[in-house]
Amino acid sequence: MVVIPNGTLRVVDGIKRIYYDGYWIKAYDPPADSLQAKKMLIQATTRRLFNHVEHGINIPGKRLGEARKAFEQEQVPARKRVKGAMLAGALFNRATDIFTKLVELQEQGIGIDEDNALMQECGDCLQEALSLGRMVLHRSGEEGIDELWGEPFRAFSIPVEAFYESRYIKIAQTLHDIDRISDVMVHTFANDPLFADSPPIIRRFTDEAKNKCETLRTDEDIFDIWSGFVVASEQLSAYAPSMPAQPDALLMRHTTEGIRLIKQGRALITYLSRARVTMPRSTKEYLERCEEYQRSYHPAIQAPAVVTA
Repeated sequence: MVVIPNGTLRVVDGIKRIYYDGYWIKAYDPPADSLQAKKMLIQATTRRLFNHVEHGINIPGKRLGEARKAFEQEQVPARKRVKGAMLAGALFNRATDIFTKLVELQEQGIGIDEDNALMQECGDCLQEALSLGRMVLHRSGEEGIDELWGEPFRAFSIPVEAFYESRYIKIAQTLHDIDRISDVMVHTFANDPLFADSPPIIRRFTDEAKNKCETLRTDEDIFDIWSGFVVASEQLSAYAPSMPAQPDALLMRHTTEGIRLIKQGRALITYLSRARVTMPRSTKEYLERCEEYQRSYHPAIQAPAVVTA
């Protein structure tokens, strides 16, 4: 068996790809390491972060003092969690504001050393925001995405090329979890007479989700990639099992739960594909629900003899 080292580059079907942990991922050339490149990465990772987390925490950096005061004075645990998330958002935005100004100064020929006071404040803001990340939930409300919270800080603190490498590792981990979820969904429904025709639709959606996961929005192929992903998602969302004309209560309960599982799996794969990081708790809980669904299957449920139009 040939062992392929992580980081191996290869052109596959005309596309440059890089190998990590079992996956050939679409590769992109990193920009030259500079304050300008870091500024763009911090801005991009901060925007992406706010796009995937709960609403209402994208607080402008100029309101950092207000956000900190509100957090420190809050005594109700549930409200304190939300205000902590808002403080984290203000800290990220303050860091982005500072770094943007530093780059503007550099473009005017003013040298910026790594030990510059504003550089230190930028790093401190990102570090504190990272420590508050545990208080922030994914937009689904299910869990936080710790990896996303670390990205702006990594974009600030490590070379740009190393940052790109870390992204490929995360994408490989995410693709692995998407495959795990898809495999369990197919196994769950392939032997179910009511849902036996669903696996090809699940697989098609999974393939499109993996394409989306590895493709940057700046890629020239994004129009085909994104539209293919959306269409496959809509097709899986619209899937309905074949039903007899007069289903009994047992069959109705079974069918309703099966449809719910398919929609939950579609949503989870969508979250993973768009965020390009793993969601371990949500994945574990979903796989457990699939196992429970299989255990609850009743022999009385058979393939329908009469199918409605």
